[in-house]
Amino acid sequence: MASAAVQKVPVYSPNDLKSTTDDALTPYLSTLPKPYTFKQDHFKTNVRFIVGYSAVAIAAFTFYADRKLGWEATQSPWILAAVGTYFVLNSFLTYWIWGVEASEVFRGVRSTGETISIRSSVKKNTPLYKLHIQYKSASNSILQDKEIEASFTAWFSADGTFHPEPLRKWLAKEVDVLRLAAQETEKKTGGVASVVGVQEGESKGAKKRR
Repeated sequence: MASAAVQKVPVYSPNDLKSTTDDALTPYLSTLPKPYTFKQDHFKTNVRFIVGYSAVAIAAFTFYADRKLGWEATQSPWILAAVGTYFVLNSFLTYWIWGVEASEVFRGVRSTGETISIRSSVKKNTPLYKLHIQYKSASNSILQDKEIEASFTAWFSADGTFHPEPLRKWLAKEVDVLRLAAQETEKKTGGVASVVGVQEGESKGAKKRR
């Protein structure tokens, strides 16, 4: 069996380093051992897509009306209403991205009702990756609210190869619920790995093959 391709990114591109690191959070948090598994909440992303695509559809419609029906048709009340709606949607979309999502890269919910929100950013002119993590109970009370940062060099090698294990170890060290999940993983794997996600389905499949 061929080994998976090694993931590499330009080491002098903070945006690429951040994007790759952001993308690694979901697979980690969604494969933690039960009951610590987080199911990703797509509500905010879905709202952004719906509003964005609606604005694009309105823009395409008004462009079509201008090209096919002529200038006079674009002066009709329904076209003017469509243009007004387009600007309202775009204004709302801007507010949603900057005011509501606010750099959020992961939002997840545990089966027990707790939620975790992770926002990421990159410090200007530095190789530092910064996270704002907020963990809430099922009753919406804050259990942990913490800002952490570390250098990308902790999980990217000099040639840009991404190593997820150091990233996961850093998160498990800094975030209480992830520390508990790491301890649970260590129990299930017999100490082989303390931060790698454990899939229940894989464990059952392994038992069947014995």
